[in-house]
Amino acid sequence: MIEVRELTKMYRGTAAVNDLTFSVKPGVVTGFLGPNGAGKSTTMRMITGLDRPTSGSATVDGKPYTAYRRPLEKVGTLLDAKWVHPNRSAAAHLKWLAAANGFPKKRVDEVLGLVGLSDVAGRKAGKFSLGMGQRLGLAAALLGDPQVLILDEPVNGLDPEGIRWVRGFVRHLASEGRTVLISSHLLSEMAQTADHLVVIGKGKLIADTSTKEFIKSASTTKTVVRCDHMDELQAGLLEEDVPFERAKDDEDREILVIESQDTDWVGGLAFSCGVRLRELTQQRASLEDAFMSMTGDSVEYHATASPSLPAQPNPEEVSQ
Repeated sequence: MIEVRELTKMYRGTAAVNDLTFSVKPGVVTGFLGPNGAGKSTTMRMITGLDRPTSGSATVDGKPYTAYRRPLEKVGTLLDAKWVHPNRSAAAHLKWLAAANGFPKKRVDEVLGLVGLSDVAGRKAGKFSLGMGQRLGLAAALLGDPQVLILDEPVNGLDPEGIRWVRGFVRHLASEGRTVLISSHLLSEMAQTADHLVVIGKGKLIADTSTKEFIKSASTTKTVVRCDHMDELQAGLLEEDVPFERAKDDEDREILVIESQDTDWVGGLAFSCGVRLRELTQQRASLEDAFMSMTGDSVEYHATASPSLPAQPNPEEVSQ
């Protein structure tokens, strides 16, 4: 388990991380989200002993990372896939790490196989694509067969097959009872990968909840209805004092978008009004919608309009 308690990091009087408290439990994949500049990487660096907190603490299974004699057996990290010497081969890089930490050489072949780099083990890391570099970083994180994994943007540069592989792999690791903390800006992917979310903005905690609850709490239920007798159904909605909007769908057909009611309720109302429905669809918010809604005030940099580029949309408008 990773425990962060009242963690603060100041840089020249500015708080990069501000009184942050959360836990990462074993057996689930925890997504670590936030806009650029939110403090995610700084927090991960403090957990792994690379940065010293101004105040507060970060521990792994009750101890600071630096207190472990062989930390790679406890915590596997991918914080920067580019730190590999460009003239070393993938195998040589991993063998160097294995020798420095007392791991058997056969483990190098095992992790190269796990991440799909066996066929290019002898190639210099400097010739690797971004995605291949990410795979090599994952191999290094797995060398010690750790119970805790901290991965910063592990799918960066991967193709769709690689992204899907990482998703299944980290979920498999969590199913074995390991603790997995993973950050990413690919929100659609995090929605499929993470069971739990820790969301921060400007160094402060915004949310610490399940992925499902985070999406649910940041959005309202909407149901789309299409039928032949819109006026009758509209009258029923007005009588029940339920908010709705009359609109057109992508095929220019008239629809009703009904707020705060699910398909069961709307279907029951239509039946009581004697209206036959041609479409009854639940609109579900995405993780991106919820993220933009919850973190809109925490975005550090906002784009401005230019003659050739549209202005960056208001996050509140995007989430609607």
